[in-house]
Amino acid sequence: MTRYDTKLARIKAGNYRRGDFIIADAKDGDMGPSIRSCGPKLGKDGTFTHYRTRAEFLDQVRAVIAQDVVDILLASASSLEILNETGAFDGTSVKSAFRANDATDIWVGRGASYAKQPSRPYRTASIEASRRQSDLGLYSITFNNDLDADYESQLAFLDFVDEASDHEFQYFLEVFNPNVETGIDPEQLPYYINDCICRALAGLTRAQRPQFLKIAYNGPKALEELASYDPDLVVGVLGGGAGTARDTFELIHQAEKYGARIALFGRKINLAEDPLAMVKLMRAVADGEVSPLEAVKAYHGTLQASGQTPLRSIEDDSKITEKVLMG
Repeated sequence: MTRYDTKLARIKAGNYRRGDFIIADAKDGDMGPSIRSCGPKLGKDGTFTHYRTRAEFLDQVRAVIAQDVVDILLASASSLEILNETGAFDGTSVKSAFRANDATDIWVGRGASYAKQPSRPYRTASIEASRRQSDLGLYSITFNNDLDADYESQLAFLDFVDEASDHEFQYFLEVFNPNVETGIDPEQLPYYINDCICRALAGLTRAQRPQFLKIAYNGPKALEELASYDPDLVVGVLGGGAGTARDTFELIHQAEKYGARIALFGRKINLAEDPLAMVKLMRAVADGEVSPLEAVKAYHGTLQASGQTPLRSIEDDSKITEKVLMG
């Protein structure tokens, strides 16, 4: 069993304790922004040199896995195949997972406008083929208060659930905030999403349900409502944009405080000056060893010691810039 399996078992048994918070690194961006998702290669002076090549990107992924601090490493099926072939997970307790679908709202290549239209379901990855790389996958769905689009997405999700059951395959469910205008009052939107999630899962048996959820953090009240609604439903939060270092640590802190038990961050790790230092301090914040502000100071201390020029001054990096975290 991996560290993820052990922690999730305790969480589902109602025995969650500080230190059981699960941290995942999402390195599946090649199925969305593609080349840009590999992240910028920065010089020691902090200037952009080029977007990482796939080989450079996979080297960074291997370093995260070897650090053995994150509990889950999520990648595309093709990246995971290479990582497995090169023994990247050997000797670690990191759980591997792959993105099992790539709906149109993540088709955000340069110049593309697909994501400006209601999300449509699509799957590049095959469970039958990809299951050789991992027995855990991410399925993503977006509800937009658009009957035709949401109906099509729901049918595709049920097809996936049936296929996953046939292959004894486990998955976790990512629910994005709407990617188009919904006509719903912004104050009501988090609760619309909560209702959509619970309705979509109500007809599934325990064996068909996701292992956990990955959702946007829409504030304390909405998170507490969803996390307390059903003890069988383990809620996790996604990272969103890169933000400041304080945004990253504050999101971990608030999510855990209001009932989330998992955080799955992509850009907040991948776009950091020092991803390994960022991950280490995310763990420390989740475990209650340091406050978010103390973590920012420690992070900048690490950058200074390594001679890496930070993207922002410590004063700017200590600011909360994401509105949902300011409440």
